[in-house]
Amino acid sequence: MAMSNAELKRRLNAGSLLILVAGLVAAALIYLTAADVPENALGYAVVNGTVYPLAAGDSKTYRHQLERYGGKMNVVFDDFMRWFTGLWQGKSLAKTVAWLSALVSLAICLFANSLPDNPDFETRNAGNRGKPEP
Repeated sequence: MAMSNAELKRRLNAGSLLILVAGLVAAALIYLTAADVPENALGYAVVNGTVYPLAAGDSKTYRHQLERYGGKMNVVFDDFMRWFTGLWQGKSLAKTVAWLSALVSLAICLFANSLPDNPDFETRNAGNRGKPEP
């Protein structure tokens, strides 16, 4: 027997809530256990008593060489790849997991709420196709 749309909506909304809760719990665990120290730090700079790691891509020489060999677009692509790679490391990973779980949960919830309330809506309207409206 086919599942009614009301039951399908209820299950999709429950799944949406489960995805959201599981994603946020995972993001919280990642955030609490992850360190934000980059593995490719060449050195450290101290500014106003705060220590900042310096990555290879932060040096002017590296950026100049990128631009020299590949042009300005090479520098832009390198910046994009560093940003994208950074989304999957450390505390940024926690934020990425939280946003992805929220977006997937929202998409499922919106899909569930867009379903028609009547389960045999299509079958009743199928017989009326081609007939003129009164």
